[in-house]
Amino acid sequence: MRRAPFDAGLLSTRPIDNSRVVREVDPRSSRELVGLLVLVAALVGGGLLYAWPHLAARQAVAQTVDLERERTRLAEENRKLKLEKASLEDLQRIEKLARERLGLEPPPPERVVVIERQAEPLPGTRLARGATEAVATN
Repeated sequence: MRRAPFDAGLLSTRPIDNSRVVREVDPRSSRELVGLLVLVAALVGGGLLYAWPHLAARQAVAQTVDLERERTRLAEENRKLKLEKASLEDLQRIEKLARERLGLEPPPPERVVVIERQAEPLPGTRLARGATEAVATN
């Protein structure tokens, strides 16, 4: 009878005591670990350097779109306010409101006094700064 290449009877069943075995640190393993960490750090750093400008560009585009929307909204609001101002400044509307709500009537012609503006202030008159331009433009 032939024996099998692996004979279970050859193995010892006695317990092995490894308590006195001192494990040495392999200097190659710490160098390999440091090298791996440097490689990972370089890859992460390269990825960040690649992605950062793209992220900044996307944020700039999003901010530009938001600002353009805000500009459009403000331009529309400005247009509406100009229309409202024009309608509120309409002299016919003001006269109608004065007659209907306040009961005002135009004064009789003999009570109307027209005051003409002088182009130049009188000599010795003290004007506030900028008032000379206001007098000249009116």
